[in-house]
Amino acid sequence: MAKAKPFIKWVGGKGQLIEQLEALLPADFEERENVTYIEPFVGGGAMLFYMLQTYPNIKSAVINDINPDLTLCYQIVRDNPTELIKSLNAIQSDYYALRTEEERKMFFLQQRERFNSKSLNEIDNTTLFFFLNRTCFNGLYRVNKAGKFNVPFGKYATPTICDAATIYADSKLLQKVEIMTGDFEQTFAKIKDNTFFYFDPPYRPLSNTSSFNDYSKEDFNDNAQIRLKLFCDRLNEVGVDFMLSNSDCLGKDGKDRFFDDLFIDYKIERVWASRNVNAIASKRGKLTEIVVNNYHNRYLF
Repeated sequence: MAKAKPFIKWVGGKGQLIEQLEALLPADFEERENVTYIEPFVGGGAMLFYMLQTYPNIKSAVINDINPDLTLCYQIVRDNPTELIKSLNAIQSDYYALRTEEERKMFFLQQRERFNSKSLNEIDNTTLFFFLNRTCFNGLYRVNKAGKFNVPFGKYATPTICDAATIYADSKLLQKVEIMTGDFEQTFAKIKDNTFFYFDPPYRPLSNTSSFNDYSKEDFNDNAQIRLKLFCDRLNEVGVDFMLSNSDCLGKDGKDRFFDDLFIDYKIERVWASRNVNAIASKRGKLTEIVVNNYHNRYLF
């Protein structure tokens, strides 16, 4: 049986940070019973799939995202994997049959236009979400203010569009997962005993040209970051543990204390990450990110 893992590429995916994040979980996480795991910004789901496979004490999970095409993907993978695989194999065969890069580009643009029409059934919409994710530049997901997917062609000749083993493994794991679409605050209603939140919101840009948060037509600006911090305060008040990742503004220029001041009441750790989404090769490389939590400080008293 294949190991469950993210079925799509996603900017800011947490696959490379898993070990560092796990080290920052509550010390007694493994001993907790009947844990409910909640991710209000699920994205590619690297942390979700890792946590569900590593900790059998997680009895249920709730994921949410504001991107309806993404959450539909999770629903189709969970509920209709066989039908999805059949559809993905068909479009993969059509794509592989194209002989030239120009033909592949024309096919890509046609499918992008179909996807943006928003007139497809759920299987076709999810099939094209997968297809565009595998064939667009760098596997980015980006939309314009009108909500139209606008990433250019990626020039890949034979990308893996259908990974049936991963889809089946993910489908099995997602059976215990409730999927929500919308604002992150709606997940508060899903709190039970022994609930743990992991937040991976759209990162605060480190420069004016960064586009890490263009994965939905809604901006996630500084006011939204502050609203998320106030949501964390609500969790803290009711005794719910949370962990949150974001960009390290202070580490970038040494003066921008936005997060250090915002989360001054909580524990802030820094982890090393590699970021490869910058179009300029010289600007790729290692940088720090922050990880905030509300439980490590408890062990200091």
